[in-house]
Amino acid sequence: MAFVWWLCVVLLALLSQIPHSQGQAGSGTEEYLKREHSLVTPYQGLGASSSGSHWDLSGNTMVTSHFVRLTPDLQSKQGAIWNRVSCLMRDWEVQVHFKIHGQGKKNLNGDGFALWYAKERMQPGAVFGSKDLFSGLGVFMDTYPNEEKQHERIFPYISAMVNNGSLSYDHSRDGRPTAIGGCTALVRNLNHDTFVVIRYLKRRLTVMINIEGKNEWKDCIDIPGVKLPLGYYFGISSATGDLTDNHDIISVKVYQLTVERMPEEEEDEEVLTPSVDNFSLQDDDLDYEPMSGLTLFFIIFFSLVGLMVLGVIGIIVFQKWQEQSRKRFY
Repeated sequence: MAFVWWLCVVLLALLSQIPHSQGQAGSGTEEYLKREHSLVTPYQGLGASSSGSHWDLSGNTMVTSHFVRLTPDLQSKQGAIWNRVSCLMRDWEVQVHFKIHGQGKKNLNGDGFALWYAKERMQPGAVFGSKDLFSGLGVFMDTYPNEEKQHERIFPYISAMVNNGSLSYDHSRDGRPTAIGGCTALVRNLNHDTFVVIRYLKRRLTVMINIEGKNEWKDCIDIPGVKLPLGYYFGISSATGDLTDNHDIISVKVYQLTVERMPEEEEDEEVLTPSVDNFSLQDDDLDYEPMSGLTLFFIIFFSLVGLMVLGVIGIIVFQKWQEQSRKRFY
């Protein structure tokens, strides 16, 4: 029996190194499942203090035999799962099988969940159940529009943000000022499986979705020049407010990507701070342009002229009043 058990362990170890065969990473790239970063059924030991579990739970997270529920369909709940093992892979892919469902009608549900590759872990906060001013990558599955002027966004909406710890996620504008990309993803109350994939390959961030039940991946975000340090942690968090939903995670599969690199690519400097090349904050909701110096001069000039005219009129009126007052006494 001991030999059989040992043989099973060896086979599982070998299977974990078999290249992923779905072909999502493109030609010339191989994918290897990394079990220390993945979460699949059965969720044995999840959240336990034993060394056998690679994931921690927080908040209202509940584990069942078929899914991990980050938040129930109740108000003011939040929950999260965080991988205990830091990611030391240069290139990787995260595939998340999830389900969002609840009793709320269209546009009366919330708030969504966030996928993280972050320096800080297990820190509850205001950004979909995790901390603001984070360092790393956040991909947000936002199911409720807070901003009245939607700028052609249709919700639910996926957006991504790269943060060096200095930027705040603006909930009132649905994170739009700091978003590096996004797309609509109608994912609520579907009867088929829904997936999202985040790939980081050669400093290019790609997000794809498979939500129509056709086993087809569609591009959502594709941004080059994304620089993420090694040693951060994968996590998923969620929150509800006045509006609610069940946010369920069925599986998380993390793959190491191997791809050939040019000599100059191999010599890339180590990334110490998350950043995106040529990124600037989005302020396209401003409906005015700054005043030029000439415009400001004319405004001040005509304002002074107007005050002088009013002053002259005031003096004339005062003099006439005085004359009328003298006539009453003669």
